[in-house]
Amino acid sequence: MTYAKRSTLATLLALVAAAFLALSLPPYFTGRTRVPATFGLHYPLLVAHVMFAAVAMLMALVQIWPGLRTHRPALHRRCGRVYVAAAIPAAICALIIGAATPFGPFLAVSNVFLATLWLWFTINGYRAIRQRRFEEHRRNMVLSATLALSIITNRIWTPILFLALHPLQHRIFDGNPEHYLWFVAGLGAWLGWTIPLASTDRWIRNSSRQPSARRTDAR
Repeated sequence: MTYAKRSTLATLLALVAAAFLALSLPPYFTGRTRVPATFGLHYPLLVAHVMFAAVAMLMALVQIWPGLRTHRPALHRRCGRVYVAAAIPAAICALIIGAATPFGPFLAVSNVFLATLWLWFTINGYRAIRQRRFEEHRRNMVLSATLALSIITNRIWTPILFLALHPLQHRIFDGNPEHYLWFVAGLGAWLGWTIPLASTDRWIRNSSRQPSARRTDAR
């Protein structure tokens, strides 16, 4: 992929992420979220998760900007540290509140897997760069950033599935809107992060087999 194409994709992703954050963050400043609390600290942990995750998303966008690591290595390192410092508490909060989601066990399992993998890739990526294992660092941090940004695709899948699968509410769930919502929310969550993660992992593996092409694109 050429530098121009990477820059175009990065710009589009940044615009989509900015729009997503602009629409998603305000309710958490006013306490008008539509997520019911399931235990005493649920709301404070939810707000903490959202705020830390927002910072992590912004830093992820900076980190994947084409040429940053090559032309501005000091900025790359500083933003990387901020990303790790935000992603770890965001993932820990997500693990706790995700396991206690009010939207059913299907979504809860997805949340736990997502948060655990996000934490795993972030910590491993940080450890790898401390030990100067650059390729392992790159792979783990790209996958971590993918999970950080996957909430965007989650929000796209869920309304599409809700409309497309609506006949199942009566055929399978006996007209129970709550159980149907649990199913759709869970399925949207699974698709929201597994598809980007699998696609990114495949891209990383394919790029690692073409070192000459990567060097050419980086010039």
